[in-house]
Amino acid sequence: MSRMLGTVSMGLRAPIIRQGDDISQIMIDCVRQAMESGELTPRDRDVVAMTEAIVARAQGNYATVEDIANDVRAKLGGETVGVIFPILSRNRFAICLRGIAKGCKKVVLMLSYPSDEVGNHLVDWDLMDKHNVDPYRDVLSEEKYRELFGYLKHPFTGVDYVEYYGNLIRECGAECEIIFANAPQAILKYTKNVLNCDIHTRERTKRLLKAGGAERVVGLDEIMTAPVNGSGYNEHYGLLGSNKSTEETVKLFPRDCQDLVLNIQKKLLELTGKHMEVMVYGDGAFKDPVGKIWELADPVVSPAYTPGLEGTPNELKLKYLADNDFAGLSGQELQDAIKSRIQDKDGSSLVGQMAAQGTTPRRLTDLIGSLCDLTSGSGDKGTPIVYIQGYFDNYTND
Repeated sequence: MSRMLGTVSMGLRAPIIRQGDDISQIMIDCVRQAMESGELTPRDRDVVAMTEAIVARAQGNYATVEDIANDVRAKLGGETVGVIFPILSRNRFAICLRGIAKGCKKVVLMLSYPSDEVGNHLVDWDLMDKHNVDPYRDVLSEEKYRELFGYLKHPFTGVDYVEYYGNLIRECGAECEIIFANAPQAILKYTKNVLNCDIHTRERTKRLLKAGGAERVVGLDEIMTAPVNGSGYNEHYGLLGSNKSTEETVKLFPRDCQDLVLNIQKKLLELTGKHMEVMVYGDGAFKDPVGKIWELADPVVSPAYTPGLEGTPNELKLKYLADNDFAGLSGQELQDAIKSRIQDKDGSSLVGQMAAQGTTPRRLTDLIGSLCDLTSGSGDKGTPIVYIQGYFDNYTND
């Protein structure tokens, strides 16, 4: 075995991106500099990925609180609006909520419980059991919630999101009523105009609301789908995937990324002579065991990627082969037998075969995006570009 390293994920340092910057050239320059420093030797099928944030920043894809307010007012009438199933996040939702509150007279805020969609908990399951609360049926007022559960703060942020969101809405000049429920139709007792803010379940929520008699149903993915007074926008995802930029603006999810990744792939081939894959990534999918957060606040993990990243892994489980098919072998004989089995793969799907059982059944872009998200981090590492080698290797590659 001539090479000991398998998959390697590396964060590449990059300059601070500003509106109007040429992202494709910055990507090429970062790879070139890593090569010139001796820290990187490109290979075919390496993966070069960039965060959605730097793409959106370069595009100048921003919207203000007032832009959001104007769009909400135009689409939901500006009176009483039910805002349901938002995630609990100062970064992801608070600025959006300010715009929503400024676009109507009253907000009936309906929070899912015991947690939001991405795993932020408002209340512990044990407390609900203690008080015989059924989250699938019971609708709680803010007063009842406080009576049963008190004032609970997020374990990492130290924020009581019920208090925080309520105060934020009132500070923006709107009345506020807060309820807790998990059935979308529960909001219809309070208003027929609804803005549903869930991410991955949004189409089902809209269907149930319309079937239940809602008059206007608008998803967060339908706010800021076109420019408002010259603002940024995202025609596919609206405010989904947005992040706080300043106290008055959000950065929206990037748009028109497919041409970008194809252009970078072409330039990387010209620079290195190697055929590489390129992707834009956002939130990956991994659960924190303490805070219980799943991430997944973006509508998709990857809004754009080159064709070579399409599909799912098609792999054999080495420990299954070692413990079953080749249980009587060891040492070099075992290694050779397993390598031979891998080499016999003909490209056809291994789904359903016992030797593939336990391999990760997820799309390549979701797996690689999760790896990238963990590698780049979300703080001050300064590595919004991730370079991955060996991801498509197997035990036979030397």
